[in-house]
This record gives sequence, structure tokens and C-alpha cells, in this order.
Amino acid sequence: MNEKLKIGILGCRGIPNNYGGFEQCAEYLSHVLANKGHEVTVYNSSLHPYKLPKWKNVNIVSCKDPENKYGTFGQFIYDFNCIKDAKSRDFDITLHLGYTSSAIWFPFLDKKSHHVINMDGLEWKRNKYNSIVKRFLRFSEFLAMRFFDDHVADAMEIKEYLEHKYQKPLTYIPYGADVNCEASLGRFQYPKNEYDLVICRMEPENHVELIIQGHLKSKNTLPLIIIGNTTNDYGTYLKGKYEQSKVVFLEGIYNKGELESIRRGCRLYYHGHSVGGTNPSLLDAMASGCLICAHDNQFNREVLRDKHLYFKSEDDFVDLSRVQRSLFEEDIDDGQNRLHSLYNWDNIADMYEKFFYEKLGLKYERAAQPEVNEVLLDRQF
Repeated sequence: MNEKLKIGILGCRGIPNNYGGFEQCAEYLSHVLANKGHEVTVYNSSLHPYKLPKWKNVNIVSCKDPENKYGTFGQFIYDFNCIKDAKSRDFDITLHLGYTSSAIWFPFLDKKSHHVINMDGLEWKRNKYNSIVKRFLRFSEFLAMRFFDDHVADAMEIKEYLEHKYQKPLTYIPYGADVNCEASLGRFQYPKNEYDLVICRMEPENHVELIIQGHLKSKNTLPLIIIGNTTNDYGTYLKGKYEQSKVVFLEGIYNKGELESIRRGCRLYYHGHSVGGTNPSLLDAMASGCLICAHDNQFNREVLRDKHLYFKSEDDFVDLSRVQRSLFEEDIDDGQNRLHSLYNWDNIADMYEKFFYEKLGLKYERAAQPEVNEVLLDRQF
């Protein structure tokens, strides 16, 4: 019988997920670990709409977040407030999701707890940041690698990069997808296979403009549906320049069932992300059975291998209007099988649980299943 742990999860905006990748990770991971009998606490921003002290069987601690007043600087204050509160909770282990605005607070970490940090992607490569911010992000990366007890990477490319740079071992634990999401139509009314789709944050490194330009250049007669909040500067620019009958901006949609229905109905799903590790929206598209055309980079190829389509420039879109999904059904099925075997939240929670026990020097027992390294032997592009 495994000893029960007291686990704190910090670094996200909160659960249930209304935002993005780390929030999705916190939602699924906390729920599964709590179902195993552990006492799990997730820190929520005071700006998060969920205000109850428990979500399902997970404890919720709401901490003051002044991002609505101070912008990005407010994220640093929020992370400090979470880390400060965690010192009074006597966690056995804390999992910090990302290092961008939390690593500088390392002197305030509870010395009695074991601190694990998920290193996220190569944040300093994001185009939206100027040179000063990029230098700070490199420094923050260094602090996280230097002062946290252990480190997790959700992509092999990130693990290999950080191990080479800092000469420190990282543990690979992949990200997960919801493989059991039920579809609900909602207000979306486009016919099945009669539209192409993009779901992402409006950021330059997600190559939304390149996708739009390629779609228009290809003479594709289907509308390109773009789902994502356009209230930031880049989103406002894209919507103002490109919105037309063939390029439709639907803003953010956060109902999981509705998103699932939209993904399942698209002819082709474009994934333009180029910075970071295993991207959750890419896994969700795989889980939905989408035929995916992804930006050609090492992170996307690690997940998709050669089973889907890729683009690098506008010219790569020319022939995509003639792509027939029926020719890729076997490849789509292969991707979904890999999701069930590797990118599965139950399996990932087991990996985290085993990892926590090992780092705390505790005995761990679990039912037989593939080890992480066994799964990685099948990693071929």
C-alpha cells in the first residue's frame, strides 16, 4: 500500500481549465492523483471564475492576482503569493508548472518540501518578447534549473536541450489529451468536412498569419475557421486585416464539448505552434481524429512523426485544397492509438506519482504497465 502524499500544484491560473495548457495539466493531473487518495491542492488566481474551496476532490486555494491592474508584472506577484502561501501548507512535494514568472522567487520556497518544476518550452524564443524580456527569460530558465530540486520536460527535444546546456538530468513525462471528450454541437453550424480549422492563441510564433496567407493563396474554396481570443494586439491586427467570407474569426470557445464537435467536423486542422514542448491543442486535435497540417519543427514531428502533413511556407498550401481525408485514415488511427498508450492522463498521472515517490525516497507499487523509457524506444520520426 503506497503512502499517501500531500501535493501542491502551482504556476497555473487555476482549475477548472478556462485558459490553456498548464491549466489543463493541473485539472487532469490533480483529479487523477486525488482519486488515488492523495491530498492535492491547486492554486487558483483570484481572477479565476471558480470560487469554491473544492473542485471535485481537489482542494482549491485562491491567491491574489493583480494581473488585471499591472499586466504581466501581476503574474509575478501572483506566483509570489502562491509560493508564500505554500510554505504554510507542509506539502510533501510541490509541482511548479513553468518557470517564467516563478523561478525568481526560489529563496522563498519551503525548505521542508521537495520542489519539482515543469520546464515548459523555450520561452525566450517567443517572437512577442523584446530582447530585454528574452534575456530575462534565459535568466529565469537558469534559476529554475539551478535552484529547484528536480525538473520535468514534456518533450524529448526540451529534455535533450536542457540536459546538454546545464549538464543536469531531467525526467521526461509527456503531456496528455482528453481521449473521452463528448461532442456537443452548440452554436456552430458549418457542415462537416466543409471548413478548415485553427484553434490557438493569437501569437506570432503560432504562425496564424502564415496559415491565413497560405489558405488564401491556395485558392481553397472552403472557409478557414479561426478560434481564439483576438483582443490582444496581434489578434486585433489579424482580424482587421483578414476577416472575410473565407477567413472567419470566432473568438475563444471554452466549452469542451463544443470544441470537440468543431474539431471532429473539420476537413483539415492547421497547427502552427513552433515554440514549446508537447502542445495540448495538438494532442486534442489528434484525439478528435483530425487530419493535421502542422508547422514543420522538431516539437510537432516528435508528436505526429510522419503520419500527418507539414508546412513551412505559403507555397506548401497550394496542394492542400485537394487533400482527401480518406487517404489518411490509417495514419489518423495510428495517432489515436499512440494517444491511448502514451499521451493518456491516467498513464501520465502514474508517471508523476512514481516520480514523486522516487524523489521522496518512498516505496512505490503499481500495476504493471510500460515504463516511460520503454515507450521512448518507439520514438521515430
